[in-house]
Amino acid sequence: MKTQIDHSYILEQLERLLRTPSPTGYTGIIMNVLQAEVERLGYALERSNKGNGLIRMPGSDPSRTIGLSVHVDTLGAMVRSIKDNGKLRFTSLGGYMMGSVENEYCQIHTRDGRVYDGTILTTKPSVHVFPDARELRREEAQMEIRLDEPVATKADVQALGIRVGDIVSFDPRVQIKPNGYVKSRHLDDKASVAAILGLLKLMKDQAITPKHNLCMLISTYEEVGHGAASLPAGIQELIAVDMGAMGDDLSANERQVSICAKDSSGPYDYLMTSKLIELAERHNIGYAVDIYPQYGSDASAALRGGADIRAALVGPTVHASHSMERTHIDAIAGTTALLAAYIADPAAH
Repeated sequence: MKTQIDHSYILEQLERLLRTPSPTGYTGIIMNVLQAEVERLGYALERSNKGNGLIRMPGSDPSRTIGLSVHVDTLGAMVRSIKDNGKLRFTSLGGYMMGSVENEYCQIHTRDGRVYDGTILTTKPSVHVFPDARELRREEAQMEIRLDEPVATKADVQALGIRVGDIVSFDPRVQIKPNGYVKSRHLDDKASVAAILGLLKLMKDQAITPKHNLCMLISTYEEVGHGAASLPAGIQELIAVDMGAMGDDLSANERQVSICAKDSSGPYDYLMTSKLIELAERHNIGYAVDIYPQYGSDASAALRGGADIRAALVGPTVHASHSMERTHIDAIAGTTALLAAYIADPAAH
């Protein structure tokens, strides 16, 4: 199958997704954005009770159903308490190093719809004042949010409508470079969501019908481990589409598709993984196979939730995952191309 993937469309959608706050537990706005785009492309998007999105397509051979999952929720934080000095203490949503959000701009989203700007700092943010500022342990108890409002007391903050349990989103700092590199927070997993939108546009533009029934799942709680713990009935194979990592003992780079052979939940399905490797080689898609022992996916959640499925994991490779992330359009479009090849190849299943 000849694929003509629209790189400009993928990057346009990716930037829009990255600039829409969606920490775990606060995904309603971005799901509305996604639903509007999916429907504009001519597909229907259903919502599950927990807020996941489902896009169903009949295949030419309905004897099997293939699932593709991506997650739209990201890292973030929640107001844990309001300090007497008007600063906010926060608790993390998802797993990240406190040092990776130090000195970052953020927004506080109140439950009545107000949004306030702030900055994440340590409790000893200046070397001119605190002799142990450099050595201070970066942990939740030593971190706080400085609001960009004239507040000096807890009552001042409460008067703004800010309460315990309000969501905190991080400034993504999106940059899309002319040479194809994309720098931003939350490429995990919005780069994969953009790849799926690219696949939907490709299927529409080329009138592609999948070989088997296809169910695309957009999960909203992956970062806390239960995004796809419950799957729609009938899925036999699930490909979790999520970012690949880079680092010591890993072979992928930011221009490649990552094919994960094993993560913290154990090995992925041998035949599915082998087929993905074979398709990447047949279609000249840059890829690498890696193992991520400190990683879990929506497929992991589904398997641990008792789903009787075969599962695989692929996605664009991302440097500095859960920190200041970077990938390349080649990796995102390569993910689209590999998924297109898999759902169209009758021998893949």
